[in-house]
Amino acid sequence: MQIITLTSDTGLQDFYVAAMKGAILNLIPNATIIDISHSIKPFDVAEAAYQVQSCYKDFPANTIHIVAVDSEPILNVSSPSYPAIMKFQNQYFISNDNGFFGTFLDEDHPDEMYRFEDVQNDENLLKFPTKNCFIPLAAKISQKLPINSFASPTDKYKRAFILKPIIEQFAIQGTVIHIDSFGNIITNINKSDFDRFGDKTPFTIYYLDKLYYIDKISRTYNDVPMGERVAIFNSNNLLEIAVNRGANRSTGGADKLFGVRLGDIFRVEFTPAGSHRDFQFM
Repeated sequence: MQIITLTSDTGLQDFYVAAMKGAILNLIPNATIIDISHSIKPFDVAEAAYQVQSCYKDFPANTIHIVAVDSEPILNVSSPSYPAIMKFQNQYFISNDNGFFGTFLDEDHPDEMYRFEDVQNDENLLKFPTKNCFIPLAAKISQKLPINSFASPTDKYKRAFILKPIIEQFAIQGTVIHIDSFGNIITNINKSDFDRFGDKTPFTIYYLDKLYYIDKISRTYNDVPMGERVAIFNSNNLLEIAVNRGANRSTGGADKLFGVRLGDIFRVEFTPAGSHRDFQFM
């Protein structure tokens, strides 16, 4: 059994996803196809990287992840974007080299990286490239053909621009990078960013220019009463702000209740013993 995941910016209103799945089943009849998301904003490779990064570890070895976001190759320019294949932690990732790989990897490095240059010799591969190029590449991998027999090894790949948290002496400034279907607000602040200040250091999380704040990290949403705001580190160890059971037909989730949008700033201020701010309150 070959597991294939699909991530795309096509949405579900058109035939694209069905065509991709049909092409997979034609070339890999024993495939099990898993949808990660087809609701990525058009051409948003950073969001695609976030979605795939959030779940790839849950898949077994040799899973093939096809990322159909901004998938059309760009040729005949000084910095072309070719279809590429990455092997990482015993899994395979196929995408246009449009910044997805570098964003997905962050500070990690691929185990193997290949570029499919033959795409420039067959214009049919440029039409619906996920179906006509990426999926045939996945079929070759599933047949256990050596990747270097049909693609060229490379150590270069592009990186999309993503914001990183700003670490200050007694503060972290982060941004909202995702709002999920419950309206939960996910920031780019990692638990490791918190840990550098010590696990017993008092802190306050401010958002919307300090209009709202929270000063406790909970283990789960249900650690607070229904309708109360809660801060947790989610399964990806990212700081998340939610309203317990706040996503309902009348009010929506935390994003609507607080008026928070993608790109908004969250600031965490720490008050360790002996800090300048601590002296101010003595």
